[in-house]
Amino acid sequence: MQTFHIQTPDEAFRSDVRNKIDNLNKPKGSLGQLETLAEQVCMVQHTLTPHLQHPCHLLFGADHGIEQEGVSVSPREVTWQQMINFTQGGGGVNMLCRQHGFHLRLIDVGVDYDLSDHPRILNRKIRRGTDNFRYRPAMTAAEFDRAIAIGAEMVDYCAKEGSNVLSIGEMGIANTSPSSIWMHLYGNIPLEDCIGAGAGLDTAGIRHKYEVLSEAVARYCKTEGEESFSSPLSPLSYFGGFEMIAAIGAMLRGAEHGMLLLVDGFIMSACMLAAIHINPAVRHYAIFAHCGDESGHRKMLQLMDAQPLLQLGMRLGEGTGALAAYPLVDTAVRMVNEMNNFTNAHITKYF
Repeated sequence: MQTFHIQTPDEAFRSDVRNKIDNLNKPKGSLGQLETLAEQVCMVQHTLTPHLQHPCHLLFGADHGIEQEGVSVSPREVTWQQMINFTQGGGGVNMLCRQHGFHLRLIDVGVDYDLSDHPRILNRKIRRGTDNFRYRPAMTAAEFDRAIAIGAEMVDYCAKEGSNVLSIGEMGIANTSPSSIWMHLYGNIPLEDCIGAGAGLDTAGIRHKYEVLSEAVARYCKTEGEESFSSPLSPLSYFGGFEMIAAIGAMLRGAEHGMLLLVDGFIMSACMLAAIHINPAVRHYAIFAHCGDESGHRKMLQLMDAQPLLQLGMRLGEGTGALAAYPLVDTAVRMVNEMNNFTNAHITKYF
């Protein structure tokens, strides 16, 4: 896998940032999480006058072999049907991108359907879906490297356009299954606590999903051996989807470019968790948009010491939670740049 050189923000600069925020004409800490968010943006951009420019949204689509095991209520064809729907502007992601001025890119990295007649979908298909990880690894090492490279390539396009804000979404039926397994393996959390309803499984469906994933993990541990846990890449290629690996590549490249990374729900949080295991410095650039309705998401966020901006019960995916939270990032930046300070406003500083 290619190496990503991600710069850690300069901690010596933090006191200047906090001094500016604390001297805005408000009680210290009175804007709560907006102040924490503003501090993070200033640190990432290493400036006391941060700005947001040309926000981009990448949506990667791919299918999963594990879908064949009945771990999702949604059939496989929904992946390609929704990808086409996105080209027509009819998805939740389309509405939110329009509302908040995001440039949307749709990328096919592994959808089990020929989408070549749809020019709005960039064709980076690795193959038509991963293998069924209940019985064998989802992808080869070469396919893993290719997916990482595709994610990085898409971010490079955004960077050339001047973007410094990136959000990422996914479309892939059954991708809560690899997310749950990554959470289990990376977080050392019981698998049962990592599995939820996904797109709408009932109690029996969740139990079936647990049994299938338990068998897959047991086979992985037996075939890969304990030494596999020493490499963060092993669980990624064994269980992941092409759209998820591409998202990880995008996150790592985005941080390398110094971009703010808006992290969506359960699946993208799992991708960020994996990205952190590859390069911990990426965590500095992550803004966790919301805590979704998928069981275990809050525990996953706790693994990363993440405080989500929103909790709206969302579980749509597509990156919609990240997009919905963007106005709060804009507000935090405006707070730093537009609020007066005590001295200029001739207000007594009383703390």
